Amino acid sequence: MTATDLQLLHRYARKGSEDSFTALVNSHLDLVYSAALRQVRLPQLAQDVARSVFIELAGSADKLRPDTILPAWLYQVTRRRAIDVVRTESRRKLREQIAWEMNDMNQATSDWTQIEPLLDEAMESLDEAGRAAILLRYFENKSLREVGEAFGTTEEAARKRVSRAVDQLRDFFSRRKIAVGAAGLAAGISANAVQAAPLGLGAVISSAAILTPAAIPAVTAIAVTKAIAMTTIQKVAIAATITIIAGAGIYEARSATSLADQVHTLLEQHQHDSDLEEKFSQERDDARSALAALQSENAQLRARMSSLESDSQELAQMKTEDSDAAKDPTQRAMTAWLDRVDRLKRRLAQMPNASIPEMKLLNDDDWLSAASGNLDTDKDYARALSALRNAAADKVSYQMFPALQKYLKASGGQFPADLSQLQPYFSSPMDPDILQGWTIQPASQLPNMHFGGNWIITQKGVVDPENDSQVGIGASGYGVIGGGFSARTATVNALIPVAQPAVDAYKAANNGNEPANPSQLLPYATTPEQQAALQKLIQMQQTAGK
Repeated sequence: MTATDLQLLHRYARKGSEDSFTALVNSHLDLVYSAALRQVRLPQLAQDVARSVFIELAGSADKLRPDTILPAWLYQVTRRRAIDVVRTESRRKLREQIAWEMNDMNQATSDWTQIEPLLDEAMESLDEAGRAAILLRYFENKSLREVGEAFGTTEEAARKRVSRAVDQLRDFFSRRKIAVGAAGLAAGISANAVQAAPLGLGAVISSAAILTPAAIPAVTAIAVTKAIAMTTIQKVAIAATITIIAGAGIYEARSATSLADQVHTLLEQHQHDSDLEEKFSQERDDARSALAALQSENAQLRARMSSLESDSQELAQMKTEDSDAAKDPTQRAMTAWLDRVDRLKRRLAQMPNASIPEMKLLNDDDWLSAASGNLDTDKDYARALSALRNAAADKVSYQMFPALQKYLKASGGQFPADLSQLQPYFSSPMDPDILQGWTIQPASQLPNMHFGGNWIITQKGVVDPENDSQVGIGASGYGVIGGGFSARTATVNALIPVAQPAVDAYKAANNGNEPANPSQLLPYATTPEQQAALQKLIQMQQTAGK
């Protein structure tokens, strides 16, 4: 966290400085309120979430590590609190209220209208460092120098980290059919992600968060209860206390009698001391005001009982529906599968060294396929992560082989000296970060791969030699050796030897030139097996990269 945040939190934790905590609230309230509002959609609920977040900050003031980035910590706590609110609220009332609120809140640009509902889910998909970088740069509009200082790195390193995180957010929205440029996304977040919290909310939150039982005199305890406004988050807790409050008349009578006895005793003890009498008279008036406030709150609770009963019935119906869904074997199996995918993604986030740039190309089907087996042991996770890397490497080979064929045709059969020369021949531009992980080397270094010519394209290395595949791409084909590999690659490896006689016949008829694609070999196939193999290769080439 910044030096200012750390100093303020230290002063509050060690000395109980209310001014320091109020300064922290004022500094970060807009971020917390805006993040909550996007989740719960109702300004009142967003205020409730903001209160609970800063109350938790007050309780954790002496526990946070010095390297904590406070905006990121507040954002994550806000996310959890908002999810709890959404789950607790009645679905029917929430949908109705959201529809009403959206009519008033829908004033952003068309791009932001599409981005806003998914922004917090997109932020959750980032790793911790990427999320913190976006929060500092665009939510709080810090300079790159300030972002770098927060991470203890240089300004250039901060720029790269922010750029990577923006690209990951764009990929997230792209997968949901929302096309937005990097500059537009950054500008949209910077301009719209953080809104001003309602006036006075900071003061209310500061007061609620810093109050402790030791600081509240017994005589005014009821008044303090009145000071902390009841929130919608507490609705379920209210339902649990209604039984106690049902005897409100008895409780109020006892409270009034107790307070009156205190006042009477004090007046008798100090009836000759006019100054003390005036003091006790004030306390008596405060107690009476507190009693009146309690009576008012009890009346409000009674009014809410009917609403809570209705909500309870709807919650019971929701539980019945969930129970019915849980009995469906197909639903249970799908839920378990999706849970394995989620656990696999979390494991990968914890092991950044297990990731490769090619994994940007993976889609949902690839993740589902990798998580199709058990994920109970470290060996299971290693197998699944290797399957993801192999699938990602396969996708590169599906795109690189056609690009190599086009290049060979354009260069008269001359193999490229650098992979950047293939860039114009890809159907869509290849990410330079991916190309940096591949190299051109003599074919003799991969003797188990025979794809014609003296040169071959392959990875510079693999993460897990025991499970990862080594891909080779040559002038007349591509394949893998070692580790596990996809069923598609295995099929290609099986078909190439069958079609080899047709390749030889083509080269003999064309002065030794290599074919640019399998369809050129059809006239040279002399057996039904060769014809079938070539048709399958043509079909696979047409769907490559999909």
